[in-house]
Amino acid sequence: MAPTPPTDAELDVFIRARLASLGIDLDQLPAGTAADPETGAPGQASVLASLRSFVRGTIGGLAAYQMPAPAGTDPAVARALSQQAAPLLYPSIATEWRKP
Repeated sequence: MAPTPPTDAELDVFIRARLASLGIDLDQLPAGTAADPETGAPGQASVLASLRSFVRGTIGGLAAYQMPAPAGTDPAVARALSQQAAPLLYPSIATEWRKP
């Protein structure tokens, strides 16, 4: 049985949380779908719709991606390795963010 795809509301929560973790606040954009006539900034609703479309198109591909484990590696260890964070260009910055 295939998993139930996420609803728009669930994706909105996921997108907002992910963007917030990166320091991006969608509330700074104009409300609604219309772009700001002075700055050209897109509206919150149109940004969320675009990001929902992107996430729906990549969920299967991203969820299926796993780092190849060396031959003979225990499957439980291979799963743990595939969940490691990607290497960073400036790891000291990320280390500072992770401090409690």
